[in-house]
Amino acid sequence: MQNRKAQSQLYHYFSKKMHLVCMRYAHTTLEADDILQNGFVKVFTKHHLFDGTGSLEGWIKRIMINTAIEIHRKNKLNHAEVLNESQHITLVSQLGADQTAYKDLLAIIQTLPTGYRTIFNLYAIEGYTHKEIAELLEISEGNSKSQLSRARQWLQQKLIKLERR
Repeated sequence: MQNRKAQSQLYHYFSKKMHLVCMRYAHTTLEADDILQNGFVKVFTKHHLFDGTGSLEGWIKRIMINTAIEIHRKNKLNHAEVLNESQHITLVSQLGADQTAYKDLLAIIQTLPTGYRTIFNLYAIEGYTHKEIAELLEISEGNSKSQLSRARQWLQQKLIKLERR
């Protein structure tokens, strides 16, 4: 796929949607832009690996997620937290399904510490299992479960504070 026009069309077709995926893993818009850029470089250089099973969008999305994880690994961000299996708090939200609520929730999720945010996104939004997350992040399944629990607790506390305003 060395056709620059085709690359440009593919980029413009998927870039906004993939940027939203990248924003879920990034601290800043600039970091999301970097993830997006690096991800599309991989899409264009590894296009031959797409075998046509599943959707092209799903394949590109997986590349973006893996790129975000690689960048966090390169920055040597520590995803490990002390295990505390006794905590299990479910995120309860009164937010509606409208776009404003989605943007507000995304903004709250972005304030999560990196390890919490990464695992929350992979599990709750992307649908990965704890086993898959553990393999991707090179952590234990128990650590993944603990981080998710702590992320939910952290988000719940933030939402309660917002509700009280």
